[in-house]
Amino acid sequence: MEYNSKIFIAGRNGQVGSAIERKFRKEGFCNIIGLSSKELDLKIQSSVEQYFKSEQPDYVILAAARVGGIMANIESPAEFLYDNLMIQNNIIECSRKYNVKKLLFLASSCIYPRMCPQPMREEYLMDGKLEPTNEGYAIAKIAGLKLCEFYNKQYGTDFITIMPCNIYGYGDNFTPTRSHVVAALIRKIHMAKIKQLDYVDMWGTGQAKREFMFVDDLADACYFLFNTYSGNDFFNAGTGIDITIKELAELIMDVVGYHAKLVFDIRKPDGMPQKLLDVSKINKAGWLAETDLKSGLEMTYKYFLNTVLPLEA
Repeated sequence: MEYNSKIFIAGRNGQVGSAIERKFRKEGFCNIIGLSSKELDLKIQSSVEQYFKSEQPDYVILAAARVGGIMANIESPAEFLYDNLMIQNNIIECSRKYNVKKLLFLASSCIYPRMCPQPMREEYLMDGKLEPTNEGYAIAKIAGLKLCEFYNKQYGTDFITIMPCNIYGYGDNFTPTRSHVVAALIRKIHMAKIKQLDYVDMWGTGQAKREFMFVDDLADACYFLFNTYSGNDFFNAGTGIDITIKELAELIMDVVGYHAKLVFDIRKPDGMPQKLLDVSKINKAGWLAETDLKSGLEMTYKYFLNTVLPLEA
């Protein structure tokens, strides 16, 4: 890649896209393009085609997606399936049509089967039924991964896929109805501290286990694969360490500096019992996550205090 190559980051303003842009700029790449969803609706084929025709990007990173926590996925499965299929199909097809040199597609660990053996290896994909609470999103991501693979085989493109675990950190969505678990718990526990509550409501049993990676580590993994790999394999990216939701809440209470009783609503779903990625493949290729969970949570809480809350005031 030349440092002046034109790089289109779809989802540039989102949590993952903005982290990827920070990483590429840090490495010296300055010709990065991308519009907000209000300026360019990636679900509209004609709009995406016009953008590619006008801009002629050399490289594409597909980080745009409709995302949300377990509540959002349960309430809007049709939108999570439809919107993500349209976004992916339009960008991948235009990347082929306009001769993009390389594309990186970001999938998700939620596409593995619900009862997948742990840790989850890349070859376990499509070996069982999906988790019902995020089935729409998972089906879309599987379709995107396979579309990249099939385009490579049929058209000789260089489209690759990375499979990250749960991501948190700078740029996270702290909106109560749309947030993922780390952002949701940071807000809940912070508000309990402000209001001096003696309890914090929790979804599910607290026993589900999840793996969490700081968003800047994901950006580093994307940069690594973009510069070192071409082919039809896809790579898990994570820390290789998981934690129960209860333990996560307790760790966040340590970070926030406020401890309260955790009250679990077992009528609410846990989602998959466990989602731990086997990251040996990407580790052997030469990449390792660097940020430990507590350090990442401390940086995320500072971001919440210094950036998110002032905007809500």
